[in-house]
Amino acid sequence: MHDNVKKIKRVLISVYDKSYLSHLVSTFKKYEVEIISTGGTKKAIENLGANVTSVESITKYPSILGGRVKTLHPNIFGGILNRADIQSDQKDMDQFNIHTIDMVIVDLYPFQEAVEQNADNSEIIEKIDIGGVSLIRAAAKNYKDILIVPSTEHFDLANNLMISNHCCTNIKQRLSFAQKAFNVTSNYEYNIATYFDSTNKENPKTPNTFKQNILSSKKLRYGENPHQDGVYYGKLNELFDQLNGKELSYNNLLDIDAAVNLIEEFEEPSFGILKHNNACGFASNKNLEDAWDQALAGDPISAFGGVLITNNNIDLKIASKINTLFFEVLIAKDFSNEALDLLKSKKSRIILKKKNANLGEMSFRTVLNGVLLQTKDLITDGHDLKLMSNLDVNTNQMSDLIFASKICKHTKSNTIVLAKNKQLLASGCGQTSRVDALRQAIIKAKHFGFSLENAVMASDAFFPFPDCVEIAEKEGIRAVIQPGGSKNDQLSIDYCNANNMAMIFTGTRHFKH
Repeated sequence: MHDNVKKIKRVLISVYDKSYLSHLVSTFKKYEVEIISTGGTKKAIENLGANVTSVESITKYPSILGGRVKTLHPNIFGGILNRADIQSDQKDMDQFNIHTIDMVIVDLYPFQEAVEQNADNSEIIEKIDIGGVSLIRAAAKNYKDILIVPSTEHFDLANNLMISNHCCTNIKQRLSFAQKAFNVTSNYEYNIATYFDSTNKENPKTPNTFKQNILSSKKLRYGENPHQDGVYYGKLNELFDQLNGKELSYNNLLDIDAAVNLIEEFEEPSFGILKHNNACGFASNKNLEDAWDQALAGDPISAFGGVLITNNNIDLKIASKINTLFFEVLIAKDFSNEALDLLKSKKSRIILKKKNANLGEMSFRTVLNGVLLQTKDLITDGHDLKLMSNLDVNTNQMSDLIFASKICKHTKSNTIVLAKNKQLLASGCGQTSRVDALRQAIIKAKHFGFSLENAVMASDAFFPFPDCVEIAEKEGIRAVIQPGGSKNDQLSIDYCNANNMAMIFTGTRHFKH
């Protein structure tokens, strides 16, 4: 494409937020650009000392329907959509005395703000901008000749462009603004569609059409590995205040996501240590310092370079213990000033203060040439439990079983979790065989000096055969929690009854791939 430089001679301005107009209007006055506007925007521009041509004087129609129809007229849209290099277009322009508009500036009605403020439906509907979106789309479509400025976010950029180029633009610049424009309108339409979806109570949680729209993005240093590109789409500042450390990496974000979802399961003071999305240490204890000690004892080797998380505040005493460990990320509700000063002594440590924010109820991931969408696994085991064995569990065992099952839910399948006294002793995770997962957990627990006598075992899915309970019983494990659902369930139950073990069914599988 050649530069196709265009001089801005006439500009149409129609904005909801009028507080950002002064610099642009000043520039237009300096370069003697004719300004076209209507309604409140026209008054605001006149108050800034500029002459304004009214839309009504061009269309020969007043604003009607309470302001719903102002700019929707051939004399306006013909001025925007006409193609300078198409002879028939220019013939129409001459025949109907339509004048070209070189630049369009719009700021749409704040639809999403009305939704977020829980406005009445009638008020929200009135915040659906019709003319503004039409102006943006028309000007962006004709970017070869027209410059579109689609929101107040782009006003300064446009004004700087006008000043530096004496109110001239080239096609590359106009194309750049057109790209911004269609992002603005697509986001606007997405928000409207999402609102209408929410008003239909019959809509399924997993609809037939998939819509996801996140304009905020952050370029990451790289993806999962240095040779991969990575970007995060979302607003992390809604979830955390970063108090220290380097920029979050792709892998940091995966581990943080796993850590936050895990800690949300627990009300009692708890501490978790995660590596590669799995808990290598976890404990719940009324004394948070003890919870930290127990979590670290679960696997002090894997804790090196891990992500640490607690659902409580960090004071200096706990910070002094944590400070001896090399870790990537620490997440807590809050930090004392003394604790924060100590932990910030190492500049690269990422320290996050977690806000109370909703993570949402849906998850999706790309597969093949499409996307899988599902509701999140938000069922917490502890309700509707069913005793399947003759032997019942005591209060401590039940607490441990629920504790272990919660961790199991957030560990890669196939997984077995071993726990005692609300401390994670070991987990076998990501195994193709459930028996292998159990054997891995047993070896690991013994390696770090734990006795499995009177420990409990949790499984993310049913036992197809009784081999796992047989192995567990020989190690001293006395209570088991699992979803149930195998045609061979009775074989595992019979083994428990014959060997003085308790078995609880949750009725809920927790595969995690």
